[in-house]
Amino acid sequence: MSASLGRRALAEAVGSAALVAVVVGSGIQVTELTQDIGVQLLANSLATVFGLGVLIALLGPVSGAHFNPVVTLAAWFTDRRTGEGLNGRDVAAYLPAQTVGAIGGAILADAMFAKPLVHWSTHDRSAGHLWLGELVATAGLILLILGLGRTGRAHFAPVAVASYIGAAYWFTSSTSFANPAVTIGRAFTDTFAGIAPASVSPFLAAQIAGAALGLALMVALFGRAEPVHTAPIPAADEPELAAPTRP
Repeated sequence: MSASLGRRALAEAVGSAALVAVVVGSGIQVTELTQDIGVQLLANSLATVFGLGVLIALLGPVSGAHFNPVVTLAAWFTDRRTGEGLNGRDVAAYLPAQTVGAIGGAILADAMFAKPLVHWSTHDRSAGHLWLGELVATAGLILLILGLGRTGRAHFAPVAVASYIGAAYWFTSSTSFANPAVTIGRAFTDTFAGIAPASVSPFLAAQIAGAALGLALMVALFGRAEPVHTAPIPAADEPELAAPTRP
């Protein structure tokens, strides 16, 4: 990523806003078309899969297309020893951009469907099995994203990540929020995709725990990344030492 930090933070804000607008907007649309819960979830999940895949493909080259604080933190944590990837300044810019963008996306979706712009959700999601679902969904997401990077398959991210989220909509009890910024944003809309403010904190805790589990699984499966070692400045007769080496 060669873009400036400001441009990357903007990409994270725009991507997070668009993602939440897709999730919330499709939820509003389908509830106005049918009362069948299965059809509602199917339509919402399909819109999310397509929207997320497009956003990753479009904005990935700019910012990495995290749109998710736990993805940003996990990427920073795994790269901190190598000197590559995100640094603390990047994280400090990405996290608020993602959260503000997610809130803006929920408000935008409500505006497009003539709903109150800020109406706290009354959709209670406070139950242990839902928190377990969030832990599982987030752990799988982190394992997938970091595993793709570790095995040199990051170019599959638009399809792989979107496909995983689509599947997790259906196999997790929580319908796979798996994203603290999106969770906060969805508290601002009292629609199909909303989450009551009182339910947000436990979801965030489950997502953080899931991210830690995903990191642990990634290390167990793929091993730790080795730090980059830079060779000393070569003498005139030692040109082979001029380039950085990776063991």
